[in-house]
Amino acid sequence: MALPSLHRLKSRQDFQTVFREGISRHGSYLTLRALRPSPSKEINLSACVDTATKQVNSGEKSEHLPTRIGISVSTKVSKRAVVRNRIKRKIAAALHQLLPQLSPGWRLVIVVKPNAAQHECVTQQFLQELEQLLVQAEVFNGNS
Repeated sequence: MALPSLHRLKSRQDFQTVFREGISRHGSYLTLRALRPSPSKEINLSACVDTATKQVNSGEKSEHLPTRIGISVSTKVSKRAVVRNRIKRKIAAALHQLLPQLSPGWRLVIVVKPNAAQHECVTQQFLQELEQLLVQAEVFNGNS
């Protein structure tokens, strides 16, 4: 199950911004890079869907923009695209369950470490580790 288009981090520039300015939290299988929403900065809305653009144009604060998430699985994890895509799907399924609990406006990048393919992690392990990393980064509602 893929993430909704509104919640996807797509552009190279957005990924680079998250890596350059965001905080990072490390787990055994995943690394989370998170960029806190800043109301004083101008946010690039080119990757957002029209609904988010309408919210900003109508005068609502940037805090109401959706959390956008990118998943990065390098060829260091596996040379086989089938394996990399399977891992992406597992992470996306885990994130789909966590989306309602995330604070709005965050930009997140989840980087998969090479040992994730060796252990053939199941979705439950990804879910547990993602929850731990998101709690550490204070991305859940009520923690920001």
